[in-house]
Amino acid sequence: MALWLTHPLFWPGVLVLLTIGLWATSLLPEFITALLFFALASITNVVPAEALFSGFASSAFWLVLSGFILGVAIRKTGLADRVAAALSARLTGSWWQMVGCVVLLSYALAFVMPSNMGRIALLMPIVAAMARRVGIEEGTRPWFGLALAVGFGTFQLSASILPANVPNMVMSGTVEGAWGIHLNYLPYLLLHAPLLGVLRGILMVALVCWLFPGRPAPPRQVLAPSPMRPAEKRLAGLLLAVLLLWVTESWHGVGPAWIGLAAAVITLLPRVGFVSSDEFASGVNIRTCIYIAGILGLAAVVTHTGIGTRLGQALLNVTPLDPQHPFTSFASLVGITSAMNFFMTANGVPALYSTMADSFSRATGFPLLTVIMIQVIGYSTPLLPYQASPIVVAMALGKVPARAGMALCFALAVMTWVIVLPLEYGWYRLLGML
Repeated sequence: MALWLTHPLFWPGVLVLLTIGLWATSLLPEFITALLFFALASITNVVPAEALFSGFASSAFWLVLSGFILGVAIRKTGLADRVAAALSARLTGSWWQMVGCVVLLSYALAFVMPSNMGRIALLMPIVAAMARRVGIEEGTRPWFGLALAVGFGTFQLSASILPANVPNMVMSGTVEGAWGIHLNYLPYLLLHAPLLGVLRGILMVALVCWLFPGRPAPPRQVLAPSPMRPAEKRLAGLLLAVLLLWVTESWHGVGPAWIGLAAAVITLLPRVGFVSSDEFASGVNIRTCIYIAGILGLAAVVTHTGIGTRLGQALLNVTPLDPQHPFTSFASLVGITSAMNFFMTANGVPALYSTMADSFSRATGFPLLTVIMIQVIGYSTPLLPYQASPIVVAMALGKVPARAGMALCFALAVMTWVIVLPLEYGWYRLLGML
């Protein structure tokens, strides 16, 4: 035992396992676990302070913070309600159309609101009001379908948009710190949106309509929308500018995080902005930001201590990775991330997987960037709801029973493996990624 205690990886390993275990079991709130990790890592001095706290300097931390601020502004001005009301006028033709529009709205908002939790908090009451308008009451099976469409649409489809969810930002921050690779908005969107976004969205609509059938009644008469207020117009213009700058990042070189941060600062300016200091304090979830910094700090520990290399070697010994069988290797890498989801949840998977990417690259013969991108398929496809906290939040807000969430989760996972995965392999080859 004494030899284990003196091994250079013993205490870092204990710290990593303790942190992952607390996050996976939710014995403590996620941000408290992150603070405990920082405290123990500082006391034991497992890595230098600049590496341990590098998450606070990462683009992921600042983009999540900016997303919360922009979300407060969108809700306060009423711009989100106006957009949802305009779209809701098209939700009354059929059940397929209604579910499809809810999924489309959850995906469309991801382009302008980079916070899963913020989008769910915004969409759930809007979708509930629209459901009541067509005679669908909460607690019924059709309502469960709509609530799950919000949760799954918000989490799974947003994985195809780089700055739109937490795991993507964790991956971006980790690969930037570990391998010096900066992910760009438009190439990422081209790689993932056609299949992980559009095709999976279509499959999601089909499965929700099949598992949770409903029949919307003719809607009640609604009043014509009022003219846009000046604050709404100004915020809409700001969001449009942000989106354009994100899309054209390869031209100007300014990352999504810093564009989002600049926009967030504008929304906070006195007389010019939209969010007061009190609204910032009550509406911005600093706890999630600390959690993100903790995940990135964990990735730094894994990278600097060599734990990631050891884990990668262990997985290489049991996983069929072979340059002579590229499809098997491709599916195996997706399987590795899916397996990690069970004990790390989607937010934590990129922190460990990304640090092992170089080992996987050598074993498969795939380029390093390709290995990094493959993980998106796995961590965005949970097999159980608890593996993706936004889905759990949507189920809680909609009072959806666990069995209903598990049914859709498993069905979507099967469809992803059977239909989406082989097409993803072909798409990667077409784009020259393999």
